[in-house]
Amino acid sequence: MCGIIGFAGNTEAVPILLDGLERLEYRGYDSAGVAVASPEGRLQVKKCKGRLGVLREALAAHITSSGFVVNADGTRVLMAHHNIYKVWAWTGGHADGEGDLLSVALREAREETGVSRIRPITGRIDSLEILPVWGHRKRGRYVSAHLHLNVSYLLEADETDPLTPRPGENSAVGWLPVDGLPGLTNEWQMDDVYRKLLQRAGAAV
Repeated sequence: MCGIIGFAGNTEAVPILLDGLERLEYRGYDSAGVAVASPEGRLQVKKCKGRLGVLREALAAHITSSGFVVNADGTRVLMAHHNIYKVWAWTGGHADGEGDLLSVALREAREETGVSRIRPITGRIDSLEILPVWGHRKRGRYVSAHLHLNVSYLLEADETDPLTPRPGENSAVGWLPVDGLPGLTNEWQMDDVYRKLLQRAGAAV
């Protein structure tokens, strides 16, 4: 016997598909898989033999792209206050199969802050991290702990552009001073990442 579940929408599909497959697991199937289409129409397929937990482990890491946005003289960083963890953080999001990770970082930075005039400083990947994401609830659903395989880009934005938080995700957007930034962000696992990017931004701007 088999069970099939589908989802169409603008949010990340994989957690929803896995939750749906879990509800069908009583049917006794011995393998599972998901197929997800990117915004460009690319289809990503992952299949595993065994119970659903095997597939969950195989999908435990997501490719993400982030922007570390500074002003023209590198004295302030543009960040969003995220609703889930209640902290100030850089902008970014899931690649969802998109190959141009710089475009992902730029799009997420513009959508999360409302600033339209954002440009890459170096145009290259400025940092690579494996970042833990703790289990949390998002839009009423529980998202299991997983990893982000993250690429980071140094971006520069115009401070005169108006700031607009992304509804439902961010409660505020602001320019934070470089001095004492770790005390404002309050994420110990990100302190060294931000310090590294601040050093590279200082050399680049």
